[in-house]
Amino acid sequence: MEDRDIWTILREVKTIALVGASDKPDRPSYVVMEFLLSQGYDVIPVSPKLAGQMLLGQPVFANLKDIPRPVDMVDVFRHSDAAYEIAQEAIAIKASVLWMQIGVINHEAEALAQSAGLKVVMNLCPKIEIKRLGMNQS
Repeated sequence: MEDRDIWTILREVKTIALVGASDKPDRPSYVVMEFLLSQGYDVIPVSPKLAGQMLLGQPVFANLKDIPRPVDMVDVFRHSDAAYEIAQEAIAIKASVLWMQIGVINHEAEALAQSAGLKVVMNLCPKIEIKRLGMNQS
């Protein structure tokens, strides 16, 4: 994916479901969620283990289908083998972007999401890309 495509995605996206959210401040998913919130994104943490709790001031949902409002982007902080099922869920909730974090590589999930019309970013981190592209708000 080209820089201009990533830039466009990060500009157009407003609501991000972060799948694999953690309440541990030293975990990458926590750090990225905190950063995305600081950049003005509406970030919805998704974690079956933390469902019903609050994380960084946001209510946590068990899965994507439980989120009661539209989601623009699904950001995947899970093992690569879980990405296909998450892609199916992202399609079901009509997300427009599937973003798989650094180390999350699943070409079947990529193909499925693309065939359903989603834009797909794989093996990149939005926090790193926002900083690299000079888009950070702080």
